[in-house]
Amino acid sequence: MTTGLVLEGGAHRAIYTAGVLDTLLENNITFDGVIGVSAGAIHGCAFVSKQKGRSISYTLKYAGDKRYMSFYSLLTTGNMVGEEFCYHELPEKLFPFNHETFEQSATKFYVTCSNLETGEAEYIYCDELRKKMPYLRASASMPFVSRTSVIGNKKFLDGGICDSIPVRAFQNLGYDRCVVVQTRVAGYRKHKNKLAWLGHLLYRRYPKFIKALETRHIMYNKELDDIEQMQKNGEVFVIRPSRLVAIKHTETDKKVLQEVYNMGREDALKALPSLRTFLQALN
Repeated sequence: MTTGLVLEGGAHRAIYTAGVLDTLLENNITFDGVIGVSAGAIHGCAFVSKQKGRSISYTLKYAGDKRYMSFYSLLTTGNMVGEEFCYHELPEKLFPFNHETFEQSATKFYVTCSNLETGEAEYIYCDELRKKMPYLRASASMPFVSRTSVIGNKKFLDGGICDSIPVRAFQNLGYDRCVVVQTRVAGYRKHKNKLAWLGHLLYRRYPKFIKALETRHIMYNKELDDIEQMQKNGEVFVIRPSRLVAIKHTETDKKVLQEVYNMGREDALKALPSLRTFLQALN
C-alpha cells in the first residue's frame, strides 16, 4: 500500500503541525506522498526538504514583524501575509529553502488550492518549488485578507475553503492509508463564518466560490465525521492537539507559539509507537 501524510491548515495554529513534523523527521518517519492545505502546505514542504526546525525558527523570529503577517502588510500590499518577504526574501535569503533535497526526495508533494470559478479544490503536484511556489502561496492566501492568486488562466485562494482536510482526495490519488495531522482538538465543530456575507461583495463574480465560503462549516464538519469513522476502521491514523490552547490566526505571542509547537512535538512522540505499528501493518 501507499502511505500519505495529510496536513490541515490554520494559519499560526498550524505551528502545531511543524512540531509534529519535526518529531517525525527526527525518527525517520517517511511517506510516499504529502498533501498540505494552506499553512499545512507551508510546513509540509519543509518536511519533504528535511529541514527540521526551520518553521519554528523563522516563525519565532518574525512573528510580529510587519513584513511577515500584519495589518500593515494588508493595508499596504493587499495581503496580510507579505508576499515579497514570505515567498522571496525569507526562503531565498534569510532561511534558505533546500530545493535540492526537496527535488531529490522520493516523497511526492501536493498543495490544495481553491478555484474561484469552479468553487472546487484542486490538488497540485509540486515536483519543484522553484516553479510551483505560486501554488504554495495560493494555497495559503486566506480569503478577505489576500489578493487572488492568478496562475495561468485560473484564479485561486486558500485551499481550506473547498477542502480543509483532503483525506478522501488523497486516497483517490492513490495514497491508500493516510496519517492525518489536524490542528483542532477532538470534538471541535466549525460554525458558519460570520464574515461569509463579505463574499458577496468581494467575490461577487464567483458565485460557486461564494457558496463554498457559505457552506464551508458543513463541508468541514462532514470531513471530521469521515475521518472519525476512518480512524475507527483503521484506515487512517490521526494526530491532533491533546489540549486546547488559545492561539490566534495571526498570533504574535512567541510564548504561545512555542507552547503550541512543543505540544505538537509531545503529541507526536507519544503517538510514535502506535504510528510505527500502523505504518508497518501496511507492508
